[in-house]
Amino acid sequence: MLDEFCWGRVNRISPEAPVPIVQVKTETWRPGGAANVASNIVALGGKAHIFGLIGDDGQGRRLTEELQKENILTTGLIIDSGRRTSVKTRILAQNQQMLRVDREHTEPIDYERQKTILSTLSDLIDELDGIIISDYAKGVVVEPLFKEIVEKFRRKNKFIAVDPKLKNFQLYKKPTIITPNTKEAEEALGRVFETEEDVLKGGVDLLKLSGSDAILITRSENGMTLFVKGEEPITIPTRAMNVFDVTGAGDTVISTLSLGMAAGCSMAKAAEVANLAAGVVVGKVGTATASRKEILHHFDRL
Repeated sequence: MLDEFCWGRVNRISPEAPVPIVQVKTETWRPGGAANVASNIVALGGKAHIFGLIGDDGQGRRLTEELQKENILTTGLIIDSGRRTSVKTRILAQNQQMLRVDREHTEPIDYERQKTILSTLSDLIDELDGIIISDYAKGVVVEPLFKEIVEKFRRKNKFIAVDPKLKNFQLYKKPTIITPNTKEAEEALGRVFETEEDVLKGGVDLLKLSGSDAILITRSENGMTLFVKGEEPITIPTRAMNVFDVTGAGDTVISTLSLGMAAGCSMAKAAEVANLAAGVVVGKVGTATASRKEILHHFDRL
């Protein structure tokens, strides 16, 4: 999806309704959704291929241009004239988000689109270390495609990392790792985590429910807790010094975690670095990435 930001100032209230008038001064665009995951990978020195659908429209062309500027490989992008490119427009004044407007189609993709994605992935699989399925519930993550991808990547001993959406949680069977936030984990299990013990039990139950090798529950100000099958859970305290905007923090976590795993880190070490990277991006306004230099600087300041 394309993230559009309209930056401005508020000096008065509208005479038409009790709402602020934002005088827009600047507009910027960034790759959003799964494309932001790819941006985070490239910002850390990794190589990323992007797979998904865009419309045959101006927003789709702008998104493609933004991806190519960042050296993200767009072989897996499908142009679908029957859909519009997903766009999230955020209105900001004095660096505070005032409103978000979403324009998108979210119908499940058909068999032909699934086949195209799978075919392109199959052609590239030998040069990939793993795959991140960043699910935004926009219709691309459907059960037949998910099963085929997991089967192919498991067969090649490559990792499958899933950033989940509650709507599709029942689809996520046997990936390598799933990274729900607390709310997603609670809703997937149908209960609230009121104590630390509830979190620990919840993570173990999610491992059983999904059949995954690991679960990483991101817990906002409480850091994150990693559950690896057959090992004791590990809780990593938050590393954020300033929190201005949590937009895209989950994208940063799964991209950094996955790149760490691709580089040969243990899941625990990869999660530590992902936690630091998240601490960097929440200190920025808007969709953001963390560079290696920023992560090291953040680590030095702690």
